[in-house]
Amino acid sequence: MTRKKHPAEDRLLTEVELELMQAVWSLGEPTVKEVVDALPKERDLAYTTVATVMKILEKKGFLASRKGDRAHTYQPLLTKASYETKSLNHLVTNLFEGEPSSLVMRLLDNSDLSQDELKSIRKILNERMRS
Repeated sequence: MTRKKHPAEDRLLTEVELELMQAVWSLGEPTVKEVVDALPKERDLAYTTVATVMKILEKKGFLASRKGDRAHTYQPLLTKASYETKSLNHLVTNLFEGEPSSLVMRLLDNSDLSQDELKSIRKILNERMRS
């Protein structure tokens, strides 16, 4: 018996879709207008464009909509953490040849991490090594 996959499980978001999903994740269950209002002012996306992309996200299985009194509200069907994990797994598999340590090394080599960030990473690594 095969497990039925959620439609969003195999897909990655485009740049615009990710931008709108970031707004949805931070707002909870927004309307299209609330998403438009949450975008940076310099991001000049028309209401109709945002509405169209959100409908696409719904068809792809990333969002669900519910008809309200005056407007549809949208809720994410995939958590931000789940999408982050999926994106990192895709990156590790397709760019770093299945080697997560290569991703971590590249991040450490090319990031301007503060001492506090490095200490946090060390703490997490130490905890993982103990378990």
